[in-house]
Amino acid sequence: MPIQDHQLLIEAFSPHEGHVHGVTGVIAASRSPYQTIELVELGSYGKALILDGKVQSTTLDEFIYHESIVHPAMLCHPAPRRVFVVGGGEGAPLREILKHRSVESVLLVDIDSEVVELCRRYLPEMSAGAFEDERVRVEFRDARAFLESLDQSFDVMIIDISEPVEEGPAYLLFTQEFYKIVFNRLTEQGALAVQAGTISLAGLECFAAVHATLQSVFPVVAPYFADIPSFGRPWGFILAGKGKHPAQFSRDDINRAIRSNIHGELRYYDGETHTMSFSLPKHVRERLAMEKRIIEDNHPLFTFR
Repeated sequence: MPIQDHQLLIEAFSPHEGHVHGVTGVIAASRSPYQTIELVELGSYGKALILDGKVQSTTLDEFIYHESIVHPAMLCHPAPRRVFVVGGGEGAPLREILKHRSVESVLLVDIDSEVVELCRRYLPEMSAGAFEDERVRVEFRDARAFLESLDQSFDVMIIDISEPVEEGPAYLLFTQEFYKIVFNRLTEQGALAVQAGTISLAGLECFAAVHATLQSVFPVVAPYFADIPSFGRPWGFILAGKGKHPAQFSRDDINRAIRSNIHGELRYYDGETHTMSFSLPKHVRERLAMEKRIIEDNHPLFTFR
């Protein structure tokens, strides 16, 4: 059912749990071939992008999410020049990537052109002009097939897509086979960052399985997290790569890298945040250590919608 003005949006996490938002206005709504897209005003968080009833970004706290998914991988690479982004239709990942002085080109691939078009029109503050930057190229394709067809390599890759659901194509971007394609497209010290679902106690399956799957492909795999208030739960990310482990960078190392490599402000990420982000709670570490499941094309993982 479409979201209405002055309605309570109940975002279900499972059949037993959810998060309630007060909607103060509807900005735009559309149904693409892939998903329901809604741009609304939330009473607590401002403008929000909602896909299939799930909050993706809000103007109040999106900086936490997007700085978290972009900067650890970018700062752990000595000089990222070529970057590949899957998803991120709001343009906010582009905004953060382009803050790095070394970046020469960014290729963003999103299967749904309507998300990008609506966000460019109604949420321009999230991209902050990034789509108009001459270093950016946008393709509306199936990311996996497109990546397989490319013969170029990338220093950093950012996978910013929703968790896999049975009726959608995203599940093929969470498998061992896909991560092997990514590995082969990364340069010698290349790094990958993925959003990997919540690390809440009742919802660790996706995070743990993605972590185990990445470990089957990459020599360096480092899970981390951030608290995204509008998501209603702590959120998990994973950095995987061929270079240095994030734990090898001290808070001073990260602060120096920010000063020398980044122009513009970071509101969330710095050396202290870096140290905190990669320090997972004991119960999460134990869950990751015991997880044996590898996600494969013929053995996918599906999450609750």
